Amino acid sequence: MVAKLEKYTDLALQYGMEYGIKILGSLLIFLIGRWISNQIVILIKKGMEKANVDQTLISFVANGIYVALIVVIVVASIGNLGVETTSFIAVFGAAGLAVGLALKDTLSNVGAAILIIFFKPFKVGDYIEASGVQGIVHAMNLFSTTLTTVDNRSIIIPNGALIAGNIINYTSNNRRRIDMVFDIDYKDDMKLSKEVIMNVLLAHPKILKEPAPVVVVGALTDNSVQLYARPWVATEEYWDIKFELTESVKFEFDKHKISIPFPQMDLHVRPGEPLTAF
Repeated sequence: MVAKLEKYTDLALQYGMEYGIKILGSLLIFLIGRWISNQIVILIKKGMEKANVDQTLISFVANGIYVALIVVIVVASIGNLGVETTSFIAVFGAAGLAVGLALKDTLSNVGAAILIIFFKPFKVGDYIEASGVQGIVHAMNLFSTTLTTVDNRSIIIPNGALIAGNIINYTSNNRRRIDMVFDIDYKDDMKLSKEVIMNVLLAHPKILKEPAPVVVVGALTDNSVQLYARPWVATEEYWDIKFELTESVKFEFDKHKISIPFPQMDLHVRPGEPLTAF
């Protein structure tokens, strides 16, 4: 009886030492791995906060990375115990595939949001054109971006659709050029008309000196001579200055008797043969 007890005690000590070391090793792998994961997530959050990324997106990306790291650590800890991890990896892979297929459209929007974060084609407050609409970027979350139009409408665009086409950012630079076209009659003095427009541009206090504004003959159409005016302005002043210049040029044209022609068509009627009765 004593001999059997000693035998079982020795076996217990043997297996206890063997598996105890493995359990301790797995525990250390998990604890150290979790600490490293936390540090990685902290660094990612700090980097994204410095880039002025939306807090919702920061939380989503950080949590997603943390969960992925923990899964890897758990699998590594289980593998250290001598358990075959191939089945675990297969289960996680199958589950991930099933979720991915079920949430394909949703995940595409999330993926698009991540691309927007890193490539930064725009930020909140920018005036952009995308998916056939224009507006100020009001907010962005994991799934969509909200634009506020100039007439105060809110347009919600899925992130996937947003990056699928061209994005024009009108406020990414601090200067913009106003492209204006003024039509004058062929009978008007072209040189005088150019001088009138240039004087209006030079007289405006908010027109930038560099690059200097230009006025050129842009096209000769069927009904008019088109003069192109190209002043540069601060981006935030674009629309106000454009409206002011349009009004000022019209006043000066009236003052100098410069006409703005309307489209016209000349009809020539040829005399025909008189109709005769059958």
